[in-house]
Amino acid sequence: MGRRLVPLTLDNLQDLPQRCRSCVFWECDPVSGEAAVNAGTSAHEKESWISAVLLDWGSCGRVVYVDDVPVGFVLYAPPAYVPRSTAFPTSPVSPDAVQLMTAFIVPGYQGQGLGRVMVQTVAKDLLRRGFKAIEAFGDARWKEPACVLPADHLLAVGFKTVRQHPTHPRLRLELRTTLSWKEDVEMALDRLLGAVQKEPVLRPL
Repeated sequence: MGRRLVPLTLDNLQDLPQRCRSCVFWECDPVSGEAAVNAGTSAHEKESWISAVLLDWGSCGRVVYVDDVPVGFVLYAPPAYVPRSTAFPTSPVSPDAVQLMTAFIVPGYQGQGLGRVMVQTVAKDLLRRGFKAIEAFGDARWKEPACVLPADHLLAVGFKTVRQHPTHPRLRLELRTTLSWKEDVEMALDRLLGAVQKEPVLRPL
């Protein structure tokens, strides 16, 4: 089973799940996001956001393929590019961190460790770019796939709570101080490239 993670661009945006291609939950503030949905322009807003971040900051996502079939994705960016982040009760994201916005694995491929591999791949990218940490808002009452990731999944892949909240805690993964992280990333990428060792099974996204 061939697996690969590819940087998200406008060329492969169509490989995201249909509902995610035009979702601007994170990319717009609540008011402008609702206006874009009502006007039917959310897909255009999504493309514009990705294009602007790519040009200004660089890679802001990964698409996961298994045997050339897209099965998941992850989005991330500095908080200055994520208007919705300021609407959370545990904001702001720390200035030295990049925000893990959202991620998704399609049914049938969940529970195979792909969620952890995605986070590790993001961590490797950000380490190369000189960042210190990843932060994310978690959903402590998560019941079904949504734009906000389940808090317990974030904890399972190495995040620690930095600001507690009954609904939306803010969690952080320190990249520089996690000594085994780079080795974990390399092992995960080896598995992606076809190693036969079985991946750890974690709770699905």
